[in-house]
Amino acid sequence: MSKLEKNVAEKPIEKQIDEEVLVEVRNVKKYFPIKGGILKRTVGHLKAVDDVSFQIHKGETLGVVGESGSGKSTLGRVMLRLLDPTEGDIIFDGTDISNLSRGKMNPFRRDMQIVFQDPFASLNSKMSVGELIEEPLLVQTSLSKQERKDKAKEMIEKVGLRQSDLEKYPHEFSGGQRQRISIARALVLEPKFVICDEPVSALDVSIQAQVLNLMKDLQDELGLTYLFIAHDLSVVKHISDRVAVMYLGRLAEIAPKNKLYDNPLHPYTKGLLSSIPVIDIEGDINNKREKIRLGDDLPSPANPPSGCTFRTRCPLAHEKCMTERPELIEKEEGHFVACHLYT
Repeated sequence: MSKLEKNVAEKPIEKQIDEEVLVEVRNVKKYFPIKGGILKRTVGHLKAVDDVSFQIHKGETLGVVGESGSGKSTLGRVMLRLLDPTEGDIIFDGTDISNLSRGKMNPFRRDMQIVFQDPFASLNSKMSVGELIEEPLLVQTSLSKQERKDKAKEMIEKVGLRQSDLEKYPHEFSGGQRQRISIARALVLEPKFVICDEPVSALDVSIQAQVLNLMKDLQDELGLTYLFIAHDLSVVKHISDRVAVMYLGRLAEIAPKNKLYDNPLHPYTKGLLSSIPVIDIEGDINNKREKIRLGDDLPSPANPPSGCTFRTRCPLAHEKCMTERPELIEKEEGHFVACHLYT
């Protein structure tokens, strides 16, 4: 049991996931042009997201994990149309928003929100907490000034802070409290879908647990759907219903969390899980998983390896991995993996 596991309370009853799909990503790519030469012509592309597909059901939390540079955050921004996709479709609540203009996207902004990694950087230090929480209401609704204030008071209490905190400024709060303010700001419009981009990675473990429990409670209360991006697999385990593993812009594996953690299939997933230290009852580190070392560093997404992009680091790579890209296949019910070991 990790230190985080001791602080995060698991829900005693299995959460029921709605069968209706809220968000669907179909073959999405996001390439950034690389400029070179005197004329700054495009000489290549950085493949941040490279042909990714999945669905998220209403009320579900899909965790997305992977090393830095795997494309997790870029994927999240593309899904919210903060970045335009190079190719592919993004279906939100039955509507294809992939190519909508800024004006036509505005009605969807209310239902799609994001919580960033660094709450201090994402909160305007010159605005009071009340002004910060009310601002989305001012932009997206026709509520009166008093109605906006009442809504801010209600939301600040939902995230565990006091109404008197609305008069203060971000620098007067701790990191965990600032993240609560960011969550209140994101949820004040009552969105359907929230992308959480490394929302607890900058916090102490004990504070991480508090914020994760808060997010779980708010999800149950408000019927939220989350895409939870993180590099810490212990964090993802306790907030997610399913987990997607990304490597160099592609999906390596996606499965219900218990299946993925108990029976990982992809060598990359196995390597990530083997790196998690497990603390036993006496407090000693006791990792029962076989330690798997991943060779070399993460290749550049500007020049990914041919075939399977993981082959340069995989201890089980063979000749087919060099020439053929593995497709994401369903190895068992709900458990998908992209690896030639299973084809």
